[in-house]
Amino acid sequence: MWIWEEPDWPVLRYDAGALAARLADTAHGVGRLHGRIAALRQHDRDHAALIALTADVMESSAIEGERLDVEAVRSSLAWRLGVEPAGKRRVDRHVDGVVEMTLDATRNAAAPLTAKRLQAWQAALFPTGRSGLSEIRVGKWRNDGQGPMQVVSGPIGQQQVHYEAPPADRLVAEVARFLDWCEARDTETPLLKAGLAHLWFVTLHPFDDGNGRVARAVGDLMLSRDGGELYRYYSVSWQIQAERDAYYEVLERTQRGGTEVTVWLAWFLECVARAVRRADAELDRVLDKSMFWQRVAHVPLSERQMKALNKVLDGFDKPVTNRKWAALTRTSSDTALRDLRALVGAGVLERTDAGGRSAAYWLAGLPMPWMPTPEPRS
Repeated sequence: MWIWEEPDWPVLRYDAGALAARLADTAHGVGRLHGRIAALRQHDRDHAALIALTADVMESSAIEGERLDVEAVRSSLAWRLGVEPAGKRRVDRHVDGVVEMTLDATRNAAAPLTAKRLQAWQAALFPTGRSGLSEIRVGKWRNDGQGPMQVVSGPIGQQQVHYEAPPADRLVAEVARFLDWCEARDTETPLLKAGLAHLWFVTLHPFDDGNGRVARAVGDLMLSRDGGELYRYYSVSWQIQAERDAYYEVLERTQRGGTEVTVWLAWFLECVARAVRRADAELDRVLDKSMFWQRVAHVPLSERQMKALNKVLDGFDKPVTNRKWAALTRTSSDTALRDLRALVGAGVLERTDAGGRSAAYWLAGLPMPWMPTPEPRS
């Protein structure tokens, strides 16, 4: 019997006492992160938001097996956040649709969640009206014209059914009941409500495709309502992607376990807590970057050097060699070597012993990411 076939559906029950310690720890972590963000300069807040939102968009799609162009995602977000000039924007209709859904769920979290809004989110994910080569219903509930909505795996003729959703003729009433609960002013703590909303929406599976991504956007909306922040600075989607097998396993188990969902909520709270810890570490990188640029503000740098240094700050986890610097700056080995020596002399870079036989360099004064990671700073 699926969860939605239970007589007491959709009353989802859980053991509040068993979740109390996890809930308190997760709420403390979220509050601590918000406190750190509040102390930042606006420029650094924007950069932290850009990192978290880029991860959210990329990983929510990756969970469904879809890989987006990270530069297109970052460009679309940066343009909408106003942290880069419009002239630098890379246009991609598909990416823009996912970005618009993500930002609407976080920036407009206080706005009512309606059927029209959910359908607009799903339509934004499929601007061509197709999922791969298949034509799908876009911006509309599924109709089960080709049979019940099932999640299956395995070769044709030997498929294993992991889940079957409620019949399509129940969707209007089921979605309306879900939305009423989402907007109700109740005593449910926001973190638990986010977990319940995610589970409930995935259970309904109201669209031909895109249900997982919309479910995660619904959860993001609930989490954003919790903090009252314009943006969320941690990515639950990134953490779910990192724990994808466990995510699907606990979802499948919950769909067959009656309407008692304590196990799901415990996993969800731990997932949020781990996402917050990762965001703490990312925030350290944002602060490191900000302090680095303040420290070298007096050094005359070419545009080429500044772009290369930003790339090292944003993504490198190994020391920079002559060869890497030449690739970053698109210059010859000789020019790269002159650059590196000049930057060492100016105190921008420092030599390390991490390159083995080759000379290697790192950003002066910054932690070396290949070394053990210290605890996040307060």
